[in-house]
Amino acid sequence: MGYDIRTFGDPVLTAVAEQVENIDGKVIRLTQAMLQAMYKAPGLGLAAPQIGVQKQIFVYDIDGEPTTLINPRIVESRGEWVYDEGCLSIPGLYVEMLRPKEVLLEAVDLNGNTIQVEADDLLARLFQHELDHLNGVLMFERMTPEQREEALREYARIADGGSYEGETRHIGLK
Repeated sequence: MGYDIRTFGDPVLTAVAEQVENIDGKVIRLTQAMLQAMYKAPGLGLAAPQIGVQKQIFVYDIDGEPTTLINPRIVESRGEWVYDEGCLSIPGLYVEMLRPKEVLLEAVDLNGNTIQVEADDLLARLFQHELDHLNGVLMFERMTPEQREEALREYARIADGGSYEGETRHIGLK
């Protein structure tokens, strides 16, 4: 079962995803399809709403170990870090964003175990970004007003061209 990644403007991206009540074969197949879509894109992480499924699930792979997190929530965060952030649902844009540098995330794994994961730097940023997707928040909402204006203008320009293949725009923190 293949899924296409939904892009900015699709209402599924701004809806809050539902908690997963039962980890069954359907959920496992979904996470496998999510990983395939993420690798195909290619990306480092993907939330279920990005493929049109309103479930609190995201997958990621930044170190060669594909991982699934279900019903995640951040229980602690500290520090600050400005770094470029991109999104498979807003292709072609990379925006400097301020987020906590370190997080402690609690979630359920595919075996049904509640786990806690400490993360910093890129992994912490990925967790926060994917959790935003599960809550219906796009990165436009995390930008400064000046960044948002520039990002929307650039995204519209890229989208009007019908293709963003190989085309990216960087927007600094303002």
